[in-house]
Amino acid sequence: MGTRWTCLGLSLLVLLCYGQLLPWLKIVGEPSLDEFYDETQAKLFLQFYEQTAQVVLNEFMEATWNYVTNITRQNRENMLQKEVERSQFMLYFGSRARLFKTDHFQDPEVKRMLSKLQNVDKSALPTEDLREYDRLLTYMETTYSTAEVCMDEGPCLSLEPDLEEIMATSRDQKELLWAWQGWRDAVGRQIRPVFEYYVHLSNKAAQYNGFEDMGALWRSKYETDTLKEDLEKLFEELQPLYLNLHAYVRRSLYRYYGPEIINLRGPIPAHLLGNMWAQSWDNILDLVLPYPKKPPEDITRIMKNQHWKPEKMFQEANIFLTSLGLLPAPPDFWIKSMLERPADGREVECHASSWNFYKGDDVRVKKCTEVTIEDLLSIFHQMGHIQYFLQFQNLSIIYQEGASPAFEEAVGSVITLSASSHKHLLNRGLLSHPHQDSEEEVNFLLGIALEKIAFIPFSYMIDVFRWRVFDGTISKNIYNQEWWNFRLKYQGLCPPIPRSEEDFDPGAKFHIPASVPYVRYFLSLVLQFQFHEALCRAAGHVGPLHRCDIYNSKVAGKILGDILKLGSSRPWQEVLKEMTGEYNVSTKAFLTYFKPLLNWLVTENVKQGDILGWPDFSCSFEEKNGNKVWFLGMELDPEQAQLGQWLLFSMTLVMLVLILGLGCRLHYLEKQSLDKDTMILSTLPYTYFLGIAMEPRQAARKQWILLGLCFILTLCCLGLLIRVLTQHNRKPPWMRAESQSWEEPP
Repeated sequence: MGTRWTCLGLSLLVLLCYGQLLPWLKIVGEPSLDEFYDETQAKLFLQFYEQTAQVVLNEFMEATWNYVTNITRQNRENMLQKEVERSQFMLYFGSRARLFKTDHFQDPEVKRMLSKLQNVDKSALPTEDLREYDRLLTYMETTYSTAEVCMDEGPCLSLEPDLEEIMATSRDQKELLWAWQGWRDAVGRQIRPVFEYYVHLSNKAAQYNGFEDMGALWRSKYETDTLKEDLEKLFEELQPLYLNLHAYVRRSLYRYYGPEIINLRGPIPAHLLGNMWAQSWDNILDLVLPYPKKPPEDITRIMKNQHWKPEKMFQEANIFLTSLGLLPAPPDFWIKSMLERPADGREVECHASSWNFYKGDDVRVKKCTEVTIEDLLSIFHQMGHIQYFLQFQNLSIIYQEGASPAFEEAVGSVITLSASSHKHLLNRGLLSHPHQDSEEEVNFLLGIALEKIAFIPFSYMIDVFRWRVFDGTISKNIYNQEWWNFRLKYQGLCPPIPRSEEDFDPGAKFHIPASVPYVRYFLSLVLQFQFHEALCRAAGHVGPLHRCDIYNSKVAGKILGDILKLGSSRPWQEVLKEMTGEYNVSTKAFLTYFKPLLNWLVTENVKQGDILGWPDFSCSFEEKNGNKVWFLGMELDPEQAQLGQWLLFSMTLVMLVLILGLGCRLHYLEKQSLDKDTMILSTLPYTYFLGIAMEPRQAARKQWILLGLCFILTLCCLGLLIRVLTQHNRKPPWMRAESQSWEEPP
């Protein structure tokens, strides 16, 4: 009842207040639609939206924050209710924003604001569909956040930090396989049954917004009709970097794991690259280091020796930003944020994220921080988001977002490029060697490449895959097959064990169950280097781009701050032009940054005779497992397993023939005895059945019952045998010869 009154009260408040702001309601007579929806009324409409949106959005963000930092049933229900209220609010204003005919409006700001309001995303769904959609998303995200992988004898491990630490530090491929498979069994298989309905409701929401499917709606955020073509061009320009890194890393893993695991002409097994999703490979730097006699200093160990704590790591990022003349994190940030996993046993969502609460300077970060260099750089990234929120908070709420989704990610990442430089780490006391020679510089650049270059195809293919799911090109019965076809084609990776359509490996990556578009990360990967080059130029840097550190440069900080203040009030192309002098996203700075490393990689790969790519791109697991197969719990050679199957089949047929013969014999004797003398059976004192004396008629009945049970058992054995045969002969699509194609689906 309270929920209904809340929704009713919100609706009445909106209608009442909006009515009070519309002067035409006081007009006597019948006003025309042009009077209702002229430019003056549009400004009043936007003014009212501004006044009310702050309250609605703040309440929604608070309820969502309460849930992800304390996963309980009550908090979930509160969050879902606030989501319904937010959606009703957005639908009310979005539908009315569409009624204004902006073609003749003079003020471009009014036209842009109304245009942004018109896309209400999932809020366009009917109430029951919206509730179901929110329940689906909550279920998928909660499944991801609370999943654990349990040992046979021992504790259950969560993704962060337990499983991620195994993937990062273990060099035992069997242990890596256990963690890799366990996570996908715990998450993907649970999400698979509901994902199809999520896709259906997503597309339904997109169509209510005037788009063909959800992929088209996501792409509309970039305000360009050529996004797909632009992305493909960027990917092709960066691909030589990835192919050379892939070949070099494959050779290094071959040296460590041997030919039974790594094929020098094939893809790399996805569990050996130091990361649960093989999206970044920096954790295996020790296995692939070009000059092992000059290893980089262990910054994580230095941080721990210096007794760093999570709060100090956030303070370090804050110091960097304020050195540029940018805004410090407000006092409430340190009080309200979740900077590390709570010690009180609460279930929380650990995936790092930054939050704007649309209320003054209330901004927060949620992260289960560990004291590592990786987490330190992740914090710099999150604090970049926080800086964006602080800079644009004086804009209309409609504009309180990045110039494009990729801009928000790039701003955080551009700071990490300086923060991870040798110069900056040395300045902050996290390195002791003052200079890098040429070999140490190659080692340093490879460490950055294992994060940045390795991420190129992963960040590109996730949304290319999902767009095809949304538009129906990839149907529900081949989700997992196509996922691995894409990973094979773009990343040169294959699963370490056979996968099937019972699995749903895309669901093991947070952004897919959480319905977060991913192409922003691919674009931001390119943009961050474009930004970095512009800021380094402003800071007066001279020399290779990878040595630049903009720390303490007020000039660079001024340029960055001015861009952040714009939010999304202008098209991102104009903002990019103002910052970098270029109107389009360009890979030139990315290639410049890694040019010394690319030269070294090309030389090394030629010297080793390594090929680029993976022409032997079938993931043949039988070969990698020594040609062993499983049969009735035993690991056998394929020929032995096949012989065993035929023996089992023959024995089952013999048993079936014997039982049928015995049944016929029993029926014949019984009929013959009754025909000769119906009194014989009744006059015999007893007969034996399974060693037990009983009346002949009773023994005969039991014989028939036993015969029936034997017949049923034989049929079950035959069915089991057929299943064994079909299971043994069935291979996942990516293991079949006919699937070994680079062609994308039409």
